[in-house]
Formats: sequence, structure tokens, C-alpha cells
Amino acid sequence: MKLEMLDSGVFIAYVIGLLILALWISKEDKQEGKNTEDYFLASKALPWWAIGASLIASNISAEQIIGMSGSGYAIGLAIASYEWMAAITLILVGKYMLPIFLKNEIFTMPQYLEQRFDSRVKTTLALFWLAVYIFVNLTAVLWLGGLAIETVAGVDWMFGMVFLAVFSVAYSLYGGLKAVAYTDILQVVLLVFGGLFLSYLALDAVADGQGVVAGFSVLTQELPGHFDMILSPENEHYISLPGISVLIGGMWIMNFSYWGFNQYIIQRALAAKNIKEAQKGIAFAAYLKLLMPVIVVLPGIAAVILYPQLSAADQAYPSMMALMPVGIKGLVFAALVAAIVSSLASMTNSISTIFTMDIYSKLKPGKTQRHYVHIGRIAALVSLAIALVVAEPLLGKFDQAFQYIQEFTGFFTPGIVVIFVMGMFWSKTSSAGALSAALGSAVFSLALKIVWPELPFMDRVGLVFLLCLALCILVSLQHKGGDSNSSVSLKEISFDTEKNFNLSAFGVVLILIALYSTWW
Repeated sequence: MKLEMLDSGVFIAYVIGLLILALWISKEDKQEGKNTEDYFLASKALPWWAIGASLIASNISAEQIIGMSGSGYAIGLAIASYEWMAAITLILVGKYMLPIFLKNEIFTMPQYLEQRFDSRVKTTLALFWLAVYIFVNLTAVLWLGGLAIETVAGVDWMFGMVFLAVFSVAYSLYGGLKAVAYTDILQVVLLVFGGLFLSYLALDAVADGQGVVAGFSVLTQELPGHFDMILSPENEHYISLPGISVLIGGMWIMNFSYWGFNQYIIQRALAAKNIKEAQKGIAFAAYLKLLMPVIVVLPGIAAVILYPQLSAADQAYPSMMALMPVGIKGLVFAALVAAIVSSLASMTNSISTIFTMDIYSKLKPGKTQRHYVHIGRIAALVSLAIALVVAEPLLGKFDQAFQYIQEFTGFFTPGIVVIFVMGMFWSKTSSAGALSAALGSAVFSLALKIVWPELPFMDRVGLVFLLCLALCILVSLQHKGGDSNSSVSLKEISFDTEKNFNLSAFGVVLILIALYSTWW
């Protein structure tokens, strides 16, 4: 399948328009030059709608659109739990964690760990996040993005990856987080409307032109197993989504780690004008998350009927784009690329933030603000170059890249959640306790993977979290002094939220109850 001339024209117009918009936004700060707060935190002036849109644009990328759609093809609606449970996680992060981070006026997650514990904890986690962002997140986004471009546009996947890397650099490297966040508004509009239109065409095609309702009815009748939200132990995919654990088990750990303590996600909220603006943005993002399975999972399920002979599940979404009429296909392809480059820009910006503020500035203190911004840009370029080189060797052999990402990060997320939650809410947590949780997470996860390979990874995440929690408590109780805690006390922080935020939270809970009651 190749793009027609009109599709190519629409896509080129989108690329040029986005670059012009990014350059216009970036030039507002050109007169005096950018300092680190301008570049890495958008001058701490983001409004709620930019925060919410940027959160989703950063999150929804190739591993979500391509990878989750592929999991929808292979597993079904159950994979939507990652999206729907994330909505309630966002609400909890907005109410209980954002106030602590904003009160501490931090740039990065490692910076908070240094304030709460010491430089050892900060450096350990900073190096871990840099490695994961480069060798897992960036590589996955580039690899799946290249696959999508090859399938849709008929060009070589390596050329596609290089194009994505260059495009993301072109509009984000100079402007920093501000350019990324404000252009994300355009990206999300394209993503949502393009995705909804593709879902409409998919359901209509399944029903042979009889409409969306008829198409959805056909899917539920012909693929009833694909609409089980809670998988039984007999299901062949139970090891990926182990039944009730998606509601009360390890998925909570995965979600809190991603939405609460993940630099390239939480950095948008750290750049808010104030706590109220940040919380409104979080609530906005939560409702967008509820919509995402309609955009990314449903086309994957429809592809089971329309394209039953795919060689790999991750080809589902790109193949479905053949349904698009000429011209609209270019717009939806632009939406797909928009999601990919937005995530690439967000990841590289966060990599440059962590490297510059948590590693380089400690090795080379006293340099000018411009120098640190320059180093941040170099770090972003180097990280993309590394990801381009290692993407194919790391991901070329995987059928469902989304599951690979979850499995790998699941080795470390239990310890990360323990460190932050205990550090924030238990004053006796020591640096030694935090380090033991970080190292224990990898050790416990590897040991369980070897000794108990049939244990679903999500259950393993939950079990490792409990083990790390116990280890952190024991080590902290044995540790005698020596820690310098300069973070803000909880007594100085208000967890009260506005009425609108509370009503939004209530609405999210009601919708989730309705969804799980319907598709249990």
C-alpha cells in the first residue's frame, strides 16, 4: 500500500505547518535566550489544556497506537485496561502526588529523590531512567513508527525511523518543552479525530456498510472472546493480563510508576502555572484516556475479521488504514506520525533534562544557563542516534512490542513505586531503604522470572512490590541517622482539591464502573 499524491500532499502540508507553528512558539523567547527553566519547564507557565493535551500526546505513540492495536488483534478488549485504569491513576496522582512535587519546585524526579534522600539514590535512578528511555522507550517508538511508515507509505522502515527522528528534532530541539507542549494540542486533535474516523470506517466495513452499531454487533457476536475484560486462567493470553490482577494487582504499580514518577510524563505537570492548573490538566487527560481504546484497540479487533492472515499482530493498525479514502488517509497518517514524533520529542526533552540537571550540572557546576541548555540539546541528539542504531537488534524479533515494553519495565517499576511512595508518606524511610528497594526490584524480578516462569508478569510486579516494600521498611528501621531530608514536610502541603476536580474524579469512577460491569 502506498499513499496517493493527494495523501502525500496532505501529509507534507501537516509537516510544514507543524514546523512553522513550533518555530513561531520558540521565537517568543529568542530575544533574551532560554534559561534552564524556560527550556526544560516551559517557563512554568503551561495552562491546563496544554498540560492535558501534552500528557496524552506524549503517552499515545507508536507503542500505544501500533502496539496496543496489535494486542487488541491478538488479545482483545482486555488490553484496554491499561488505558482505563490509567484514568483513575491520573486522578490519584493529581490529588496526592502533584502537590508534593510542585511544592518542592523540582525539575526532575531524580532531583526530588536527592532532596528526600541523597545523591546516591538520585544518581542510581537517573542512570536507570536514562537507560530505559533510550534503550526501551525511544527504540520502541522508532521501531514501531518505522514499521507503520513502511506499511502505509511503502518506504523502507529504516528511512521511516530516520525521518521520525529528524522531524522530532526539527520542531522540538530549539524550543524545548514549550514548543513540544503547545504543538501537542494540534497533535491530539489530529490523533483523536483521525482515530475516531478510522474506528468508524472499520466498524462500517465489518458490517458491509451497515453502520457502526451493526459493525460493533458483528464483532461482539463473531469474536466474543475478544470482549472479555477480565481473562480467565484458561485463556491463552492470561499470562499477559491475569484476570482480576488488572483491577487490584500489579497494574496499579505499573500505572503509578508511569503516570506519577515518569519524567517525560510528569514534566508537563511540573511546568504548570500552579497546582490548580496542573490538576485541571490531569483531569482533562483522564477523560481522554477513557476514549483511547476506541481509537487504538477497536481497530485492532476489527482487523481480526478484515485482515485475518496478518503475519504479525503489530501490522493490524497500519493495515486498517487501507480503508481510508484518498486525502483522509493522508490526514490519518499525519495523526499517526503526530503521535510518534510528539512522544519522541517528549522523551528526548526529558532525557536531556535528566542528563543535564541531574548528571552534567553536578559534574560541571557553575556554568552559564545557556551552556546547560546547549548540553541538553546535545544529549537529545545523542540519545536519538543511539536509539536508531539499536532499535532493530532489540525489537526486530518481537511480535507484540507493547507487551515487551511492559515486561521489561516491570522488572524495575515495583522498586521505583516503593521509593517514591515511602519517601513521600513515611518519614522514617532512609536512603539505604530506598536503595535496597531499587536493587531488590531487579533481583526479586529476575529470581521470580527464573524460578516461577509461569507466573504472569503483572502478578510478579505485584509480588515484587510487596517484597521491596518489606525490604525498604526493614532496612529503614535498622538504619540509624545520616540522612538529610530537605524536602517539604507533608504538614506544609494541602491535598484539598477544587469542586470541579472532585466532580471530574467522580465521573471517571462512574464511567469505569459502567465499562467493567458491561464487559466483565
